[in-house]
Amino acid sequence: MSKAQKFRLTGRERWRMKKWYTVLAPPVFGEVPVATTPADEPWKLLGRVVEVTLYDLTGDITQVHVHLYFQVWKVEQEYAYTRFKGHELARDYIRSLTRRKSSKVTAIVNVETKDGYKLRITGMTWTTYRCKTSQKRAIRKVMIDLITKTASEKTLDELIQAMIFGDLAQTIFAEAKKIYPLRKVEIYKSKLLYVPTPEGHKKAVIVPRPGLVEAPYGTTL
Repeated sequence: MSKAQKFRLTGRERWRMKKWYTVLAPPVFGEVPVATTPADEPWKLLGRVVEVTLYDLTGDITQVHVHLYFQVWKVEQEYAYTRFKGHELARDYIRSLTRRKSSKVTAIVNVETKDGYKLRITGMTWTTYRCKTSQKRAIRKVMIDLITKTASEKTLDELIQAMIFGDLAQTIFAEAKKIYPLRKVEIYKSKLLYVPTPEGHKKAVIVPRPGLVEAPYGTTL
């Protein structure tokens, strides 16, 4: 069908032409189906972002406040494959942790993983009581140093697990509590900034498989 013929179609006819695709979680989350989405052309799915909660993947109701964002980067047959785009904790959950007569320390840091991915990570620490400005600076420095060090020593998948399941927050808590008594540490937010180009990808001669649509490397769309 030509572009002119498609343009003349009514809204209902265009909808009937669309095909449904199953969106799969990234490999670090087991590539389980997380959603279905329609499109008349597979390339139009590239860059589309799907939001799910960690509860949807694990079935643990205590993780319902963790929101995950997956971005479609490849479509093959009736499946849309995604990569980790970022995460964010629910604002209601963050507000429940903020109390009077205590301090909240926030650290935002850009990091690079061992396998070349770049992310922006936001960590938050809540103290038991209100602390001094100098103590806040010291806690923030600990957060920045540990987040940067952890990211440089881990692959993207390992860093995702450390952020989402609390290992990184526990590491920060153990070190920062030496400066001032703490109540809670959370990795509040993360965002994928850059995807590295695989070595030799541009030099290789790639013959696409039938029905395969893939986004370019070196970007997050």
